[in-house]
Amino acid sequence: MAPDRRIDRRSDRGLVTLEPALPQRLGLSPREKAAVIVRYLLIDGTVLPLASLPEHMQAALTEQMGQMRLINRATLDEVVTEFLTELEAVGLSFPGGIEGALRMMDGHISPSAASRLRRMASASSKVDPWERIMVLPVDRLLPILADEAVEVGAVMLSKLPVTKAAELLGRLPGDRARRVAYAVSMTGQVDPETVRRIGVALLAELDNQPPRAFDTGPVERVGAILNVSPALTRDDVLLGLEAEDAGFAAEVRRAIFTFVHIPARLAPRDAPKIIRLVEQPVLVTAFAFATGKPGIEDAAEFLLSNISQRLAQGLREEMAERGKIKDKDGEEAMSAILNAIRTLEAGGEIVLRQDEEE
Repeated sequence: MAPDRRIDRRSDRGLVTLEPALPQRLGLSPREKAAVIVRYLLIDGTVLPLASLPEHMQAALTEQMGQMRLINRATLDEVVTEFLTELEAVGLSFPGGIEGALRMMDGHISPSAASRLRRMASASSKVDPWERIMVLPVDRLLPILADEAVEVGAVMLSKLPVTKAAELLGRLPGDRARRVAYAVSMTGQVDPETVRRIGVALLAELDNQPPRAFDTGPVERVGAILNVSPALTRDDVLLGLEAEDAGFAAEVRRAIFTFVHIPARLAPRDAPKIIRLVEQPVLVTAFAFATGKPGIEDAAEFLLSNISQRLAQGLREEMAERGKIKDKDGEEAMSAILNAIRTLEAGGEIVLRQDEEE
C-alpha cells in the first residue's frame, strides 16, 4: 500500500478515514533538536530571548527551522523529554560570552586584564560590538560623538537606545548637534556590515583609553570633600577656585550639598526619615547652633516644620535650654544630619531635587 494513500472503510461507527502515519524520525542532530524545542515553545506562546544569541547562531537556528517539515508526536515527546532531563541535570551555569564573564569577574581581575580581554573579544567577527557600546555610560560616549566624523556619530546615535541618544544629543554644542542629527537622515542605505565595522572601530578606540584611577570626576570629588569641610574652609576654597577657574568653581558649587541646601533639595515628606536616623541630642545641638544664623536657620526650621508637631515642640524646648554651642560641635551635628540624608539617598529611599541653578 502506498504510504500517501487515504483509505475509507466502513465500521460500526460509520465511515472512517485512515491517514498514513508520519514516518518516525530517528537520530536528530543537536541543531535539529534545538529547532524542535524552539518551535514547540513558540507554539505555546513563550517569549524567547533569541536576539541575545550571537547573530550566526540566530541565523543557523532559523535556517534549520526552514529546512524541517513534520515531526511525529513520538519524536517530539522524545526530544522534549531529553531536553527536560538535561535541563534538570544542570548544576552550574556560566554567563556565556566574554562580556558576561567580565561582569562576573568585575572586582576580581585587574582593569588592564579586563581591557585586554575586551580588545580580544572585539576583534572577533562573531561578537556584536554594539552590545557593549549601548550599555556604556553617556560620559564615555560623549567624547566619541563630539570628535568623530558626523557620519560616524549619526550611526552611533541610530544604534543607541532613544533615551540615551537624546541625552547625548542634548549635551552637544548646538551646531554639532544639528549636523549629527542631519547626518542621521543619510544613514538609510548603510549596510549592516559597515555598521558592524564602525562599531568595532569605536569599541577599539574606547578600549584603548587608559583606565581611570578614580571612579568619579574631579568636580564630584572636590564637592564631596567640601561637603564635609567646615563652612569657613569651604567658602575660602570656593573663593580660591573662582579666582583660578570660574567655570570649574561653578560646577563644584552645583555639586555641593550642605545644610543650607536642605530646603531647596529635600522633599518635605522625607524630613521624618532624616530625623529618625539622627539621635535627638545631635538634632538639638544642630538646630540650636543654627538659631539666628542666616541660611542654616531656615534649614533647621524646614526640618522642624515637616515632622510631627509633638516631636518638634519637644526639640524646641530642649533647644531653648541649651547654652552657647561651640562652632566645632555645631558643625559636627549638622554633618551628622547631612550624612543621614546621603545615606538615604545612596540607598534609594529618598531622591534629592536638582538645584534650580542647574
